[in-house]
Amino acid sequence: MNLQSFAMGLEFGSTRIKAILLDEKRNVIASGGHTWENRYVDGIWTYTMDDIIGGLQDCYSKMREDFEGKYNTKLTTIGAIGISGMMHGYLAFDKDNNLLAPFRTWRNTITQVSSETLTKAFNSAIPQRWSIAHLYKDILEDVPYVKDITHFTTLAGFIHWRLTGNKVLGIGEASGMFPIDSAKCDYRDDCLDIFADLIKDKGYPWTLKELLPGVLNAGECAGYLTDEGAMLLDPTGTLKPGVKFAPPEGDAGTGMTATNSVRVGTGNVSAGTSVFAMVVTEKTPKLHKEINVVTTPDGAPVAMVHCSNCTSDFNAWAGMLKDFADALGVDIPMGKIMDLVFEKALEGKADCDGIVAYNYYSGEANVGLTKGVPVLMRKPGADFSFANLARTHLYTCLSTLKMGLDILIKEENIKIDRICGHGGYFKAPVTGPKFLSAAVGAPVITMESSGEGGPYGMALLAAYMLDKKEGESLPDYLDNKIFASCKTVETMADKSDIDGFNAYLSNFKACLPVEKSAIESFAE
Repeated sequence: MNLQSFAMGLEFGSTRIKAILLDEKRNVIASGGHTWENRYVDGIWTYTMDDIIGGLQDCYSKMREDFEGKYNTKLTTIGAIGISGMMHGYLAFDKDNNLLAPFRTWRNTITQVSSETLTKAFNSAIPQRWSIAHLYKDILEDVPYVKDITHFTTLAGFIHWRLTGNKVLGIGEASGMFPIDSAKCDYRDDCLDIFADLIKDKGYPWTLKELLPGVLNAGECAGYLTDEGAMLLDPTGTLKPGVKFAPPEGDAGTGMTATNSVRVGTGNVSAGTSVFAMVVTEKTPKLHKEINVVTTPDGAPVAMVHCSNCTSDFNAWAGMLKDFADALGVDIPMGKIMDLVFEKALEGKADCDGIVAYNYYSGEANVGLTKGVPVLMRKPGADFSFANLARTHLYTCLSTLKMGLDILIKEENIKIDRICGHGGYFKAPVTGPKFLSAAVGAPVITMESSGEGGPYGMALLAAYMLDKKEGESLPDYLDNKIFASCKTVETMADKSDIDGFNAYLSNFKACLPVEKSAIESFAE
């Protein structure tokens, strides 16, 4: 086997770290995973360094064992590796590479003031999860460590740096740290100047450009696995240094890649712990706080609607059903319970018959919430059936996303001809695509690889770096090399489902004051 032709993607998702290995024909030949959960510590959603490094090593070791068990061959090298992670967030370091504050994930909604201030100053939406919003929050609060920062990055950038020694990001992930100029594929000079003016009275011994990671495009080499990095990734010493690395990306960019949605006019929805829609546009949309402007891994502008909450509450209800089955002495695997909930949801009333749920485990900036409390309510006359309850919880996963997409469709006049769905929400082959189609009012495409999601997309970006011909663009490579013969399924909801989802959404919007009251009374 020619190990030098293989490509690997490893992604740090919110609840699972997963690695995927592709052979020279770009088929998935091995995988490994590690389950983890974020912690809520002192008002911060975070993971510890032990969580991060231990998860990295466990995930890789399981992928390596899977490969070696199948092929009786030691995985001593790989042609290319790419690291991706849950988008954005904040890790800041000093000159001795000490972490100066606990890692803050995308889930935190503690940067409202800095987010709003920068949005106004830049005339460009700066979401609360963006790295620059976290840095500016601590600047506004005169947190002492800020003067000692020498660099800051995201989770993907941190792991890449530990493995290669290079402080860089792929342009898609970089666009969630600080606004990007797609024309020159680098940070926006005007915003850098504005930021410098905002903090000029602080007297810090650094400029923002010095702190930010370098920006690389898809297909560029982002470094090589060092001796130290090889032992960090694979403590057995089997994997040797020298492996080529693709630019590290976020799960938004890898999701676009995994669904062949990087060409202008295409779009995708990634639905798991969080949910976000990406629509690749010819021009940058006007300023809307609900719409983030990011880029594809090769720098094209993207209109993004991001929601912090998606399937966590659904998973909790499925766990309750598992507990109930266990109490009855019936051994039903969790996967079977999940499948059953998705199946029964199809039998529910199209509008959920007066049941409404809020899946807000954490804050949801798009509706002005800085904290979250899951809430379930129903009208006294509602048919509180298993099917209606199941449909409610799957509808609510998409409701906040739908509110943002309506801005793109109705105010920006962006037409969505079809959209590709991927992530855990779409593992059920009928239900997830049908409900998304009902929400968007357009056909939904799912692919054979839809359930693989980001790790597969990151592996493809690593493969592109290895395979690309002179002048071959990322969209052309994906069209011609990867997805030319890919089997897809197109799902279009019928009118009753579309009308039903809109009716549910009307109830969802009307009852938002109840959710806000619950947060005031009951949030941690």
